[in-house]
Amino acid sequence: MSTKGKVLMAMSGGIDSTVAALMLHKEGYEVVGITMKTWDYASSVGTTGKKETGCCNIDSFNDARMAAVQHGFPHFILDIRDEFGDFVIENFIEEYIAGRTPNPCVMCNTHIKWRALLKRADALGCDFISTGHYAQVHQHSNGRYFISKGLDETKDQSYALWGLQQDLLKRTLLPLGTYRKTEIRQMAHDFGYPELAKKNESYEICFVPDNDYRGFLKRKVEGLEEKVNGGNFVDPQGKILGKHKGYPFYTVGQRKGLDIALGKPAFVTEIIPETNTVVLGNEEDLNRIEMKVTGINWMKYDGVTDGMEAVTKIRYKDKGALSNLYTYENGITVRFYDDVKGVAPGQSAVFYEGNDVIGGGIIQRT
Repeated sequence: MSTKGKVLMAMSGGIDSTVAALMLHKEGYEVVGITMKTWDYASSVGTTGKKETGCCNIDSFNDARMAAVQHGFPHFILDIRDEFGDFVIENFIEEYIAGRTPNPCVMCNTHIKWRALLKRADALGCDFISTGHYAQVHQHSNGRYFISKGLDETKDQSYALWGLQQDLLKRTLLPLGTYRKTEIRQMAHDFGYPELAKKNESYEICFVPDNDYRGFLKRKVEGLEEKVNGGNFVDPQGKILGKHKGYPFYTVGQRKGLDIALGKPAFVTEIIPETNTVVLGNEEDLNRIEMKVTGINWMKYDGVTDGMEAVTKIRYKDKGALSNLYTYENGITVRFYDDVKGVAPGQSAVFYEGNDVIGGGIIQRT
């Protein structure tokens, strides 16, 4: 029996989760590996003929199982396609149809992956759950658990974990949070997995492995293309500039692939689904000084005092901008100190105090 406790480790077959599992095993935890099958590849990509990539293919399952077997701990494959598909994929489609830009990884972490892990951890008598995310879990003196940025700023994944609730956080171990990616690659070598150290990383959405979300929407929503084709591009004053291919196929901030010549760079500044209208403007037209955020999950504190200062990130690779947070009936109003570019409804807004996540939510259309 382990003195450290029993931990259910989510293993994708990639370098990060494999090394995290072996680290915990070496530290004396009783590790149980689990690989989650989240989506059905064939129905997702259609007939593009592209090979499976990312976290949900047979090779990845085998890599995860092999590492577990070689180090003497059990491994299971868990089919959560129904749980995942019903929520994450439907939300993804609904958001684009509503004229917003979704963040499916946040939705999956928040509503599916951690909940599925905790449910199985309880069934298997595990004290903890663990993943290979580059982030840290801490407990505040007020008793609350919260996420902090990973040490490796280039790999930090705290932004994608803002939705985790207290019951999940207090059971979560994130072994990679205090390491750099270069150190994890070296550990893979040291554990005897040189090939794993060279394995490519997957950055695409797992159920859109060809990165063509427009094609995915067309396959999933019958008659979508015919229904939305031929709407108007307009300027910020409402003047018609030309026709577009359908509002769900554009995102706020988009510049490339607009297929319209205006003699100057144009950016999508707003999407109006009610009238199938896409507003184009200059780069300056993307500037916003304020936004509304709803669906809030608080972490470090159980709320904020009006006017509290925070650094707010509006997308994964955003460095963040100084802002003040104000509560209103449905959520939070964020007022930035300086204009920020490309606030996209549907994306996550995450509030930081230093390296610590105060909380987060979903950016709304205004």
